[in-house]
Amino acid sequence: MTHFDYITKYMLPGWVESWTYNFRIWADLMTSNYKRYSDPWSESPERECREWFWASLNMDDMYTKEFLEELYRRISDIGIGKEKTYPLDDVLEIWSEDAQKYYDE
Repeated sequence: MTHFDYITKYMLPGWVESWTYNFRIWADLMTSNYKRYSDPWSESPERECREWFWASLNMDDMYTKEFLEELYRRISDIGIGKEKTYPLDDVLEIWSEDAQKYYDE
């Protein structure tokens, strides 16, 4: 993956999505539209909206280029058969048998 691909196909769409959510929360805060933030466990919908706004500014769900390249490499290895995979039912069966040993003791 080139740096250009990483920026255009991953980072820019992620930024746009993040900015969209930030703007929606900011708009709710500016227009006193707190209906979405009504929560029986919170002090007030206004405070909940304000806290979500400030928290959303710090949210960064971007993976590094190196992490994505390694992930894509592993997916490719699985696809071409380089890595051995196991059916989920087999794994769960082995796990449940192994876990049962500890409960029987």
